Amino acid sequence: MDQMKGFIKQFLMEPMWFRVFIIVTLLTSIIFSNSLFTNAYSQSISKLAAALFFAAYGIKMRRNTAISVILLGAAVVCLFLAWFHFAVAYYD
Repeated sequence: MDQMKGFIKQFLMEPMWFRVFIIVTLLTSIIFSNSLFTNAYSQSISKLAAALFFAAYGIKMRRNTAISVILLGAAVVCLFLAWFHFAVAYYD
């Protein structure tokens, strides 16, 4: 529980633009991954928003190399999946 309080406290100490960016990317990823959006374009947008979310935190946490590499790796995987879903939608 103390870790969650620390994470929230750290999040609230960030600049406003970073907080807005993180909240928007997280909500975009959640909303467009919903089953109401069944086309590949919305799935691609969802994966792209997740990649931006992971990349932002990966760059922010570059002091901790292991966590930064994991988050940036997740961003690369999400970018690949976004490109794959976009390519499938483009050629269909």
